Amino acid sequence: MDVIVAGGSTSTRAAKEATTVTPIVMAQVHDPVGTGFVTSLAGPGGNITGLSTLAPEISGKRLELLKEIMPRLSRVAVLGTSTDNPGNEQALKETAVAAAAFRVQMQYLDVSGSNDIETAFREAIKAHADTLLLLGSPVFQAHRRRIVELALKHRLSAMYPNPEFVGDGGIMSYGVSITDLFRRAATYVDKILKGAKPADLPVEQPTKFELVINLKAAKQIGLTIPPNVLARADRVIK
Repeated sequence: MDVIVAGGSTSTRAAKEATTVTPIVMAQVHDPVGTGFVTSLAGPGGNITGLSTLAPEISGKRLELLKEIMPRLSRVAVLGTSTDNPGNEQALKETAVAAAAFRVQMQYLDVSGSNDIETAFREAIKAHADTLLLLGSPVFQAHRRRIVELALKHRLSAMYPNPEFVGDGGIMSYGVSITDLFRRAATYVDKILKGAKPADLPVEQPTKFELVINLKAAKQIGLTIPPNVLARADRVIK
């Protein structure tokens, strides 16, 4: 084959282990440098290039939105997966910086598998968390509906990493537009098929972000979304 397009970190790692010659285009990897896929964003240096979802400002924006919706927000439970998820550490650091800036106490709960999900919710409730903020994780993606149902059951507002959670009944998501990243990945494929080398194509960071709000879910737990936040939403589910 002439080029491999890998959807995320797991598939990119598998492709990297399979070949050091065939060009590989990453469609969405949080930390390409930290995972060892590229030497640097500006100079990939090997047979891999593509798109990164790394956006340091996104954690601050998520907490800012939660603060606007919940002015008295003082405690946030952050759920992430550290096992086999190199991007988690960087995302957690960014979130901790944002929490300190907004004077919000942060509680980190590691969810390495499905058995840890309910435990994490119990710990968050025990610590009187005002809201949940989920980092990107294959575990969460695989158990979206279960997580959304638990949040609604315990009347906890939550900020999710992508719109699929909101489509399954979650209240709100703010994150990188995965659709946009895959579309931009096609431009890398085009350049490579025309003779460009992955080592010479800088890794791009995201430029498009989406805010999706589910008003029906918000009403279910008695949460009011301010008009100024609704006005900024890319999509509102009623």
